[in-house]
Amino acid sequence: MTIETGLDYVRSRGSIVDCDTMDEQVAEALGPFQDCTSNQAIAYNELSKPKHAELLNSSLAKSHSLTLDFPDLTVEELAIEIAMISLSLKIAPHITGYIHIQTNPYYSYSTEKTIANALRIVKLTNHLRPSHPQSRICIKIPSTWEGLRACQYLEKAGVRTLATTLFTLPQAVLAAEVGCTYVAPYVNQLKVHFEANFKDPAPLLPLCALIQEYYTRIKTQTQVLPASLTSTDEIFALAGAHHITIAPGLLEELAKPLKEEIHVASFFDTPMLDEFAELKKPKSFVDDESGYRLAFTRDAKGTSEEKLTQAINIFCDMQDKLVLVFEQLK
Repeated sequence: MTIETGLDYVRSRGSIVDCDTMDEQVAEALGPFQDCTSNQAIAYNELSKPKHAELLNSSLAKSHSLTLDFPDLTVEELAIEIAMISLSLKIAPHITGYIHIQTNPYYSYSTEKTIANALRIVKLTNHLRPSHPQSRICIKIPSTWEGLRACQYLEKAGVRTLATTLFTLPQAVLAAEVGCTYVAPYVNQLKVHFEANFKDPAPLLPLCALIQEYYTRIKTQTQVLPASLTSTDEIFALAGAHHITIAPGLLEELAKPLKEEIHVASFFDTPMLDEFAELKKPKSFVDDESGYRLAFTRDAKGTSEEKLTQAINIFCDMQDKLVLVFEQLK
């Protein structure tokens, strides 16, 4: 293929480019893309735009009409899910693959609530647009022990899942065991997008390549989809990942004509697995909760667990902001 832009370059290395947005204009203008990812922070930023006032009111009205079907939810919680699905359905005609919708982060440590939330998202999507096939819905679920067990149930039930907020190899090992469709390693801890001047001191670029190499060795169908990127150089360093999801600002940079040859080396060009002798035989955590929890807790001397906790807290904060948006409409 002719390489004229940064997006061309990434695709030429075998990576599928996805858009990390809920703005349909981005998908339409900068595509084609396969999947479209999102989360509560992206939803809040998009729904705060004045152009979505009608969608907010419509989502709240629909929530009121469905309260008898979902008695365990507040009107605001249900309205948030309806609004997130509605934004994703606007993008669906401009992509070829999955719309990704994230479960309520307050359920991150409950397998049962996460499963119920995922099935509700599927049901609500069908209610809002019966013509949208379930085969094009992927549920994003935080990579806690409980979340990954929910993924196992959902995948067996035919619901595709993405294990998000993933920072460690133990999480990736378990995600493959439970059959997740995707894992999303967070290259940068989530607060880089919320705290001015904060830079992650140790971006997880090598981990993305290590996970993909491990997946190739164990012949799993789970695919690697790096997320939480902050620069085009990081994206070029990940060229070769199965998928890469990219936010609008970086997509705009990558869509521009290249002014010079790209000299950023990709981590996917150098084999890494042989440096990890313990991985030469497939590991297993699916029936070893205590072993998994210890391995996760000890990863990077506890900083990986801290990153997951931080991410869940930020997403809960954004969920709270979305609740407030709908409370103010009453």
